[in-house]
Amino acid sequence: MNIEDKILNRRHFIKIAGSYVGLAAAGPLAYGNPQLTSVPSYLKGYEDLYSRDPRSAALTWFKEAKFGLFVHYGLYSLLEGHYKGTRSKPAEWVLRNSKVPLPEYEKLADQFTAEKFDADFITDMALDAGMKYVNLTTRHHDSYCLWDTQTTDFKSTNSPAKRDLVAELAEQCQKKGLGFCLYFSHGRDWRHPHGPESLFPAAEVDYQQYIDYITAQVTELLTNYGPIAAIWLDGIGGAWNVQKQAGGRDVLKAQELYDHIRSLQPQVLLSYKQGFLGNEDFMAPERHWKGTPTKPLEICNTLQGYSWGYDRKDEGHHRKPDEVMQMLADAQAMPANLLLNTGPMPDGSVHVDDVKTLKEVGRRLRSNA
Repeated sequence: MNIEDKILNRRHFIKIAGSYVGLAAAGPLAYGNPQLTSVPSYLKGYEDLYSRDPRSAALTWFKEAKFGLFVHYGLYSLLEGHYKGTRSKPAEWVLRNSKVPLPEYEKLADQFTAEKFDADFITDMALDAGMKYVNLTTRHHDSYCLWDTQTTDFKSTNSPAKRDLVAELAEQCQKKGLGFCLYFSHGRDWRHPHGPESLFPAAEVDYQQYIDYITAQVTELLTNYGPIAAIWLDGIGGAWNVQKQAGGRDVLKAQELYDHIRSLQPQVLLSYKQGFLGNEDFMAPERHWKGTPTKPLEICNTLQGYSWGYDRKDEGHHRKPDEVMQMLADAQAMPANLLLNTGPMPDGSVHVDDVKTLKEVGRRLRSNA
């Protein structure tokens, strides 16, 4: 089955998306999801504000959260940042930077076991480090999905793992009172024939087919996995390029996607790096950003030397506790949250150096409360 055969038929998409929107209009309790029948566990302590304005409650929580865990995991993790002698920086860009043939890259799914990906351990580690939320790469620029999407077979449940990693982390976050955030690549899709910056584009690119595809995916993520703290969109460079080529028009219909996201869950926050349309809930730039924030700010950085996904060349160069404590101090001075990344090993386990560092950071934060 080729890629285009796997993309939702637009007529079918409109039918199912319409039903989701109809449910959304009835409010968050209409989904029949028991996790949405009360205040989300991560908003414990914000019940009064939530009853009046769920989004304001979530924003207040976010500004007070300060520290979160980023998790970059996917097919790219199996290549460890390298392909046939070439190194990709960052490691998760290996499909594009190292020019891996798409059929060969897709076959990595046959080796994706996620054998040691342990959502219980990851969330315990985050809590012990003093973190308040976890953000998982549900779908990076390579388009591989870590949940049981119905829009494509290119997903973790269609691999030897046969696991929905989004579901596993959602369950543990809800159980332990952590906010669960979803990284989602919007402005880049290297595999989709109608996606921005596609490496394998259709003869005539039709962005509406891509819009339908990702809207259906976001709908799944916001209706099947309980309360979501934030949707963290990425690929802003690709989105800007598409907009520029269209003379400034929003041909990716980002505002429609924003409206759809906010209709599905009343408390969900939305970011798109330093800001795409300007009406996002918070800004989420990378590393050593020096701009002027116009709304709540989150800075993301990584425990590896450079990459977000696991890169074996970073062995021996993972961040130490002193470095992380300085990152936290710098973020506090901005003020901003720090979203600190770990790139799990090919088998899904968290690198031992990252585990040790986060454990020590948590100890220091508790002793210096």
